[in-house]
Amino acid sequence: MVGIISLVTGRPGSSGFGSASTAEQVTEGIDASNLTAIITGGASGIGLETARVLALRKAHVFIAARNMEAAKEAKQLILEENESARIDILQLDLCSVKSIRAFVSNFNALNLPLNILINNAGVMFCPFNLSEDGIEMQFATNHLGHFLLTNLLLDKMKQTAKDSGIEGRIVNLSSIAHTYTYEEGIRFDKLNDQIGYSDKKAYGQSKLANILHANELSRRLKEEGVNITANSVHPGVIMTPLMRHSSFLMHLLKMFTFYIWKNVPQGAATTCYVALHPSVKGVTGKYFLDCNEFTPSAFAQNDLLGRKLWDFSNKLINSLPKA
Repeated sequence: MVGIISLVTGRPGSSGFGSASTAEQVTEGIDASNLTAIITGGASGIGLETARVLALRKAHVFIAARNMEAAKEAKQLILEENESARIDILQLDLCSVKSIRAFVSNFNALNLPLNILINNAGVMFCPFNLSEDGIEMQFATNHLGHFLLTNLLLDKMKQTAKDSGIEGRIVNLSSIAHTYTYEEGIRFDKLNDQIGYSDKKAYGQSKLANILHANELSRRLKEEGVNITANSVHPGVIMTPLMRHSSFLMHLLKMFTFYIWKNVPQGAATTCYVALHPSVKGVTGKYFLDCNEFTPSAFAQNDLLGRKLWDFSNKLINSLPKA
């Protein structure tokens, strides 16, 4: 109930920020000139705003996007506002293991550090479809693609944290929709079954997976003694291109729930807060909503489910052709 009240009123939480805070406000005064960040899906929506604000704070930002034309336009848009912005673009299709491996190879070839990884991209409420690797599209794109991308970039992030002494940060964009998933949480045995498929529950399942991934990754990094944090965030309810599969439904919903919707600068705030703010230093394995720690669902707090998902994801990736 407190979360709903804060959402409606915009009242700040213990962090000093709330649902009405913007990405620029939560990063005001922060100098990120010594940081390099990758943002998936940074060519549009809250990903673009996140890229813009991180560049405004002088971070070297890599926009990882499937659509390179959109990425070029995003880069140009940022440079028009901020001539000194350090923005680069690289192609990445998260529903393709081949594309993910190529992206990591291309980034590593640049021999740059990596301090921040923001797993922002995603698809939402898709009709049943399989990826080119034969995996249900929402799970493949929202979870598995980011799971593989993160694992392949971890050595680079570990080395950067060790060499620079600066804490690395991994941020997974989840959603409050993680609470609306299948009865068993994750349909491990029926992942690709069209029978019983629900576009809404499949989305919720993938967003639950984002939290479980961040939590289990956090546990492993702490166990290893690595100076990298992993957290998940709910950006808020925002009308972005992500809604394209349900635009009529979402516009109808917005008419009756207008008071809980955020604009894009507000939607990017929690991501930017967790990625850059000094008060989040050392905080890991947490779920954030409106720039404040929030308690997710029981499934999302289930460590055994998180470990099972980790092993399942590794096994699934290893079963795919390496080419």
